[in-house]
This record gives sequence, C-alpha cells and structure tokens, in this order.
Amino acid sequence: MRIAQLTYSTKPRGGVVHTLALAEALADRGHDVQVWTLGRGADTAFFRPVDARVDIRVIPFPPRDGEDVGERIERSIRTMTSAFDIDADVVHAQDCISANAAVRRGIPVIRTIHHLDAFTTPQLVECHDRAVTEPFARLCVSHAVAREVEDAYGVRPTVIPNGVDSERFALAAGPEGEAGRSRWRGRLGDYILALGGIEPRKGSLDLLEGFAIARASHPGLALVFGGGETLFDYRDYRARFDERARELGITPVILGTIDEPDLPALVAAARALAFVSTKEGFGLAAMEAVAAGVPVIARDLPVIREVFGDTVRYARNGPQIAARVHEVLTDPAPRRRDEGVDLAARHTWEAAAAAHEAFYREMLITGGARGPGVVLPDHR
Repeated sequence: MRIAQLTYSTKPRGGVVHTLALAEALADRGHDVQVWTLGRGADTAFFRPVDARVDIRVIPFPPRDGEDVGERIERSIRTMTSAFDIDADVVHAQDCISANAAVRRGIPVIRTIHHLDAFTTPQLVECHDRAVTEPFARLCVSHAVAREVEDAYGVRPTVIPNGVDSERFALAAGPEGEAGRSRWRGRLGDYILALGGIEPRKGSLDLLEGFAIARASHPGLALVFGGGETLFDYRDYRARFDERARELGITPVILGTIDEPDLPALVAAARALAFVSTKEGFGLAAMEAVAAGVPVIARDLPVIREVFGDTVRYARNGPQIAARVHEVLTDPAPRRRDEGVDLAARHTWEAAAAAHEAFYREMLITGGARGPGVVLPDHR
C-alpha cells in the first residue's frame, strides 16, 4: 500500500513520536510510506533521524510576528492544505491540524484521535470538532478515549493501542546505560522527571504543589521538566507556574527539548516519572518509563487504569502526588517495576503496524463502513 501519514510538528510530542514509529514499522512491512509535516522556523527535518525508506515531506512554516494562537492554527491548516500533493491509497492524520487540511483539500482521511481537548479559542474548537466529525474513519489508542468520542460525537472509533520502543529504554536502565545515567545524575542529582513541558493538560501546577510537600521530607530532590514544544499559547499558565514556584521557594530545572539519543538515559536515571496529565490518550512517556523500570506517578484517569493497571502509582491532587513521591523514595517496590517492564515489552510497534495495515485494508474495501473493526487484545 501507499500510505501517507500526516502530523503537525517536527518536535517530540507524543503524536509525532507515534507517527514516526508507526511509519517505520509500516515500512518494515513493505509499504510505501510518506510522512507530511509542518517545519516551523528553520526546521527541515524531524527531531530524530527517520528510516530512509520513509519519504519525509516537510512543509515550510515560517514564524509571523503578532499572530495569536487562533490565527496560527488557521494559517497552519491553510499552509498544509495548499502544500499537499499526496498520491496514496491511505491518508492518515494524527492531529486536528493535519486532518482539517486534508478535509479542506478534499482528501478522504483517517484520523487517530489521541485524546479530546476542551478549547475556548474559536478556531481551535472548530479545528478540534471537524477533525473528529469529517474524517471517513477514526482510530483511538485506548478504549477510554474511544468511549469519550462516542459519548461526545456519536461515532465509535476503532482501537489500536500504541507501541513503544521498550528495548531502547530497557537498555538505558541496564549495565550498558550506566554511563548515560551517571551523566544525568551528576548534572541533576536525585530528581523527579516530567516530560511534555509546562502546560495545563500536563497538570504542571498540581505537580509543583505535590513536589513542594514532598521536598520537605526530601530536601535534596530536584524537579526536572523536559520537552514542551507546542503550537498552543500557554504563557498565562506558565506565568502562574513561575509565580507559584517562587512563592514555594522551588527552582525547577527546565531542560527544554531533549536530544533523542539522551532521552532514555534521562528517563532511566530519574527516581520517578511524574505523569499527572489531566487528559491523555494512552501514556507513551509513562510506558517508556516503565520499560526502563522507573516508577511512574500517574493521574488517576480511566485511560491510565486501562493501559497500566497496577503497574503505576495513582494520585489525584498535590497531596497525593507528594505521598506517592515519598513511597517511591522509601519503597521502590521491585515487583511492580518488573510487571511494568513486562507490560511495556508486550506493546510493540510491529503489532501496532500489523493492526493498522489490517484496518487500512478494511477501509479500502468498505470505504469506511466498517463492522467491529480491528482491536488489539488487552495487554495487561
């Protein structure tokens, strides 16, 4: 099959990681795969090297002064729409921007809905809703999100869970990764890690409050943030975060985007990964952490219960986050760690690609009028 995967960014956001790993796994299965994306600023390539069998198409997206978030989203869609020159059997969008661009161009598109958001900017609300209702077929990476989509929009997506490159993170946690872990610990000391930047959906303020409580008993502990590239404007939230950090006497370490070769060691060296998002579709960063045997403190969400079961520690608010941090530092619970490593090893991109291939073939035959669809088994 000729397959075009669409994504909105070259940066290491969860949906972009999913796009590239899926594209490479589909190429492994003998398919002709393109990936189309926006290249903001001077970006001409993705955050990591991509298998040479995957054809990368980066659409220039230069910055524009004075542009608000709604205008930037609308320009993103227009730019992709005008640049698309896609000749493929299957076109698969991984976000609302690229899905809207395909719809405007009149391209029949499949959409993976990683999670539902609650936006207030009119352009974002329209982008979000049309990217659910207009594609001719829909996928989700968890049953919890698929149920949310059905409840909100009356359409039922097929579920194909994420894969994870578990071997790469397991190696970082083993003897081969000792030098990388030592470098991060030498730089950061003991630390709690959060990935994805400082933004409302990531629950960053709740994490800050919880860390402040935990630090009273563990004064040498650092709070570290990695990643954070997004099209959305969270300056007001970041200002509140910075003000609250000053009030609490905390100076978080803000690493920004992490070079891809350095990420597994950063994760493996952490005392815990704080994954306290208020919305998630699957939890790829958390799955990478459990692959490395790192304890995960997660928001108690239905999707996290579905994907991770008892392999992570749950918290709903700042005091509970603090309690879970204390547990991690005083009782590592190796049994739970081993179960997490086994869970991650069962989520392979090979299996995800095989399920996508079957779904694509069904869509080509039925034109989107599917039956029960393709669902990978429960991996817990």
